[in-house]
Amino acid sequence: MHSVGICGSDVHFWQNGGIGDFILRKPMVLGHEASGTVFKVGSGVQHLKPGDRVAIEPGVPRENDEYCRIGRYNLSPSVFFSATPPDDGQLCRYNLHNANYCYKLPESVSFEEGALVEPLSVAIHTCRRGGVTIGSKVFILGAGTIGLVNLLVCKAMGASQILICDLSLNRLKTAKQMGANFTIAVEKNTSAKDLSQKVKEALGGAMPDISIECTGAEICIQAGIHATKSGGVLVLVGLGKPFANIPILEVGIREIDIRGVFRYCNTWPVAIDMLASKKIDVKSLVTHRFPLEEAIKAFETTKEGVGIKIMLKCDSSDQNP
Repeated sequence: MHSVGICGSDVHFWQNGGIGDFILRKPMVLGHEASGTVFKVGSGVQHLKPGDRVAIEPGVPRENDEYCRIGRYNLSPSVFFSATPPDDGQLCRYNLHNANYCYKLPESVSFEEGALVEPLSVAIHTCRRGGVTIGSKVFILGAGTIGLVNLLVCKAMGASQILICDLSLNRLKTAKQMGANFTIAVEKNTSAKDLSQKVKEALGGAMPDISIECTGAEICIQAGIHATKSGGVLVLVGLGKPFANIPILEVGIREIDIRGVFRYCNTWPVAIDMLASKKIDVKSLVTHRFPLEEAIKAFETTKEGVGIKIMLKCDSSDQNP
């Protein structure tokens, strides 16, 4: 293993021992945003050889069930997924993984970019679910890693106007540098309706065709509903509490489609191509790097909300990006 990014879910498992129905019953290795170098392959592996640099897709189907047969293997109840109980993750020196879910990296794509294929895949899947296309007006709630990669993918898919909001001025500054057309600094006492009104004002009276909620916060889900144009789509990416109060009557009267996102499927080749072609640049997302020996410090830094993406370097002989 070479580079492994720390995800918010890693911190959640570390601090709380579970997310929803995924409960830790025994010790578990964390990490599911990973890249590395092939050390050894099985006798039946033809497309990879020792020395190849790869990005690793953490979700691997265990059986050919109905979801796998229609290409939505992320929804398979029995899917193996790195760093989700009971399956170990990739934050280690060496890791055994299904070769079909290891994707060779072009020379122009770094190990860290390879690790960032995972959050980039979340964004690709989200934008597909939301129907982002040429000319779309998109409102993104939350400017953390997932909000920012959604910003990049929306731009790549042709969105004409992208607005993003967050509590952090530093993150909004980064979003602006990455191509956001408009940013909204949210204050802690801002109401959902007030936020939706600010969105409308920023877009010159228009409303977004698609809103992408990346925080899981109830008020942001409410704001996403209020802000989205009638007949539009709200995509829920952030994972928050199991239940939320939402203006359901407005959803029905204005025919707003609410679509969930659970991880991703069929995204790794597209994401790698985007990186190799320089259609998308994710390098600036990495703000901190730690050697594997300082994993606790790296997790504490992530927990404190410092920076954007924290990367752990697992190869003691190569600490480069």
